[in-house]
Amino acid sequence: MRIGERELALPLIQGGMGVGVSMGGLAGAVAAQGAMGTLSTADAGYAEPDFATDPQGANLRTLEKEIRKAKEIARGAGVVAVNAMVATRQYADAVKTAVKAGADAIVSGAGLPLELPALVEGSRVAIAPIVSSARAARLICRTWAKRYQKAPDFVVLEGCQAGGHLGFDYEELEAGSCPTLEELVPQVLAELKPFEAEFGRPIPLFVGGGVATGREMARYTKMGAAGAQMATRFIATRECDASQGYKDALIAASPQDIRLIHSPVGLPGRALNSPLVQKILEGGRLAPRHCSGCIKNCRPSEIPFCITHALIQAVKGNWEEGLFFCGGRVEMLKEMLTVPQLVDEIITEWRKYA
Repeated sequence: MRIGERELALPLIQGGMGVGVSMGGLAGAVAAQGAMGTLSTADAGYAEPDFATDPQGANLRTLEKEIRKAKEIARGAGVVAVNAMVATRQYADAVKTAVKAGADAIVSGAGLPLELPALVEGSRVAIAPIVSSARAARLICRTWAKRYQKAPDFVVLEGCQAGGHLGFDYEELEAGSCPTLEELVPQVLAELKPFEAEFGRPIPLFVGGGVATGREMARYTKMGAAGAQMATRFIATRECDASQGYKDALIAASPQDIRLIHSPVGLPGRALNSPLVQKILEGGRLAPRHCSGCIKNCRPSEIPFCITHALIQAVKGNWEEGLFFCGGRVEMLKEMLTVPQLVDEIITEWRKYA
């Protein structure tokens, strides 16, 4: 299928994972298989020597470098995408940097990306919102059509079993009352139809947040989705940019080890029950020692912990201080694989049941 100017041979997206979990190494390896590999813009420069003194400069410099790395690894295959969070202070600059560096697509969530078309104006980069409801899909499509005469090149629907930050209320997540993907897929497809007619082209829908196998992927493509997005499963690959300590923590985990948290980003989050998470859930607080200015509405004097510090410690494998984001299907991580092995497993099973 066509995604903007690129051909996507396999209907599979590797979801973006920050901080430092999906960078150029993972995204490039996935794209090389003919799928979509996604880097995360979230504090991409965390490992740079000047991150403490110039986090904004370090982030943009690293993002550009990692996109070019991914493109080199992909060697013209697949799609190299960038995930940009609306909630971050560097959102606009990160999107513009990604376009300049040659990203094929921008995927945007953690807020409503209503101004995304303006940020990529004059380029041919594909753009896609991440949504968790038909209402959000309708609002974004209407806004883009009215303001910019533009429709999404594709849409990512994330269900309530996604990892990291979630587009649902904490209370409904905790109660298990969120709508299922089986309910959401036809609703979102129905909202996209008028815009497909208006702009004379399909708007492929990719389904994630609880989709972990090729058989599950086939369930949604039979319902009309174009493909699936998976993120957590790609952590247990040799090409994933996180440390082995991060990977080992997830491989050893079971669904009973997962907790919901209130993130400083202002959204619920799903992560492993690390010592940090245990302390936060017990009402404790780890006062930030340094602020990199990552989130727009963050109040360092009030937040229970610094999410930048926690995610950096996680990607380095520090179990005591890290926030180990993961999806609800973490039990699928049983052993280390290579990206080609994992993609082949998923696609082979999808083709069997499609």
